[in-house]
Amino acid sequence: MKGTVELFRKFLTKHSSFFLIAIFLFWMKTYIGYKVEFSIGVQGPMQEFLLFINPLSSALLFIGLALFVKGKLQPVYITINTALMSALLYANIVYYRFFTDFITVPVMMQVKVNGGQLSDSILSLLKPYDILYFLDVIILIVLLATKAYKPTIQKNRRAAKSVFALAILTFVINLGLAEADRPQLLSRSFDRNYLVKYLGAYNFTVYDIVQNARSESQRALADSSDITEVQNFISANYAEPNDKYFGVAEGKNVIYVSLESLQSFIINYKLDGQEVTPFLNSLLKDENTFYFDNFFHQTGQGKTSDAEFMMENSLYGMSQGAVFVNKAQNTLQSAPAILKGKGYTSAAFHGNYKTFWNRNEMYKTIGYDYFFDAEYYDMSEENTKNYGMKDIPFFEQSMPLLEGLKQPFYTKFITLSNHHPFEMDEGDTDFPAGDFGDNAVNHYFQSANYLDESIRLFFEELKESGLYDNTVIVMYGDHYGISENHNKAMAQVLGVDEITPFMNTQLQRVPLFIHVPGVEGNVVSEFGGEVDVMPTLMHLLGIDTKDYLQVGSDLLSEQHRETVPFRNGDFVSPTLTKIGDNYYNADGELVDAEQGKEQAEAAAAELQASDSIVMKDLLRFHKPNGFTPINRDDYHYLKGSTTTTNTEESVEE
Repeated sequence: MKGTVELFRKFLTKHSSFFLIAIFLFWMKTYIGYKVEFSIGVQGPMQEFLLFINPLSSALLFIGLALFVKGKLQPVYITINTALMSALLYANIVYYRFFTDFITVPVMMQVKVNGGQLSDSILSLLKPYDILYFLDVIILIVLLATKAYKPTIQKNRRAAKSVFALAILTFVINLGLAEADRPQLLSRSFDRNYLVKYLGAYNFTVYDIVQNARSESQRALADSSDITEVQNFISANYAEPNDKYFGVAEGKNVIYVSLESLQSFIINYKLDGQEVTPFLNSLLKDENTFYFDNFFHQTGQGKTSDAEFMMENSLYGMSQGAVFVNKAQNTLQSAPAILKGKGYTSAAFHGNYKTFWNRNEMYKTIGYDYFFDAEYYDMSEENTKNYGMKDIPFFEQSMPLLEGLKQPFYTKFITLSNHHPFEMDEGDTDFPAGDFGDNAVNHYFQSANYLDESIRLFFEELKESGLYDNTVIVMYGDHYGISENHNKAMAQVLGVDEITPFMNTQLQRVPLFIHVPGVEGNVVSEFGGEVDVMPTLMHLLGIDTKDYLQVGSDLLSEQHRETVPFRNGDFVSPTLTKIGDNYYNADGELVDAEQGKEQAEAAAAELQASDSIVMKDLLRFHKPNGFTPINRDDYHYLKGSTTTTNTEESVEE
């Protein structure tokens, strides 16, 4: 035994052993983390090999940088670099547990904007075994603190250069094999899962930094000639309004309600014989309400803010990060700005502070006259939960503000209560929790029921105020609430053996209700997404969207397009669903990829057109007839103040 210990001690003090130990432990830990935490669709021995090998080049490069440090601090820097890389890995793991996505540079910017208000959700995602993701760092620290162990210092920089060259060679081989398995990986992939699967989480971060810098340069290099191709695409795909519905709501008020995290499976769902959303269920039979039962969210990393952006611009959010954070200075032609020319007053209501999702800046660009944030509400403990106001007091306290607006008005209400981790305060609801072995899924039924009750009470208040009969009400689920990490419990919820990738895509349906006073509604089964709502609403209000650069199409138009792209390049339609490289028919059966080629190209072209507009800020070069551009300097959201575009009589405080 003593001889074995002595041999191990000699190994540890031998040339480069401390560095090699750091590399090996970090490599193995990362690979195990990939397998345990990420569901990125590894198929076949080649992809498995690439997943195994891709952490090595990153480890050699970034930990190897410490070898350029002279003196006794070299092993300390090896440990520090390992710790920093481990922190990035762990951040991705925690983020992925809820969003099933990877952190990008723009998301890191969002942390500065939203981070302080996310603590409850983050804490719910932590696991007791997470300390193991820092076990290698702990081992390195112990070795450094052990007097019997004196790591050899690399004084020859040729060794450091050799490690650097080996890192580059390893990456080149990795990339070559990845390109052979998936050609044009870096140029045509919208999906971060592919990039991490083939190149690794750390190389993806480097790629993302480069892409982010590239996107910043796109606006600077763009000019008015760049808009021609986009205009041609949008004109060729324009859907004429339906004569039956065009202008039927002209001059009426508009209320948008964002139904936080509400998915369509909850509509008409019964838990232990009780309807989870009885009021929303009743609207399916309301004679003046359209309900769209094949409506999908299309959000990316911007989640709720992406949904807002699509609803009011008919443009997609960014493939990385959030428009609200990264492109708040862009020129837009949003619904509030368009309706301002028709005499509308606009206001946003949100029971959180104005800086969340950078709304205080983005709403200036959108053109909201008023932004009623947390400063206008009683934010006492009994009225707040997670991210701000509970929905029932939020609507109750919003009514005086809404009634004080000059009509016609365009308004938006952002609910908050039905948000991960979905736990309710005692006394807020007597609806039972589920029993599916997953706390988030179990509590989801309670918080969804609470949201439903808040909407019922809001409708009653609208009727009592006299606003209901002259107001178009649009209610939509902003994004999924239950991520695919909870699919084991969701299989029990839906009564199936497992949630397949095809079924998971179908679960991305979210509710869309459009109540139009005096107009006969019905259940509409056309496939559509969030970018389609703005042209639908504009046509109901009698405003033709053909002069505006919008990529969505009117859901009530006979020419409506039913291929619904997702932000990662996948799509869903009545006949085909694309998930990664696989195509499924309406029954969820795999079909030949050739069948989906045309729809895949159409979906990619739609995303590309939107990205050109957003990334290059092309609307600054577009001047629709009769539209007055928004001047951001005219807007400020301080309690008690008004914008220069509205008089103080517009709202009573």
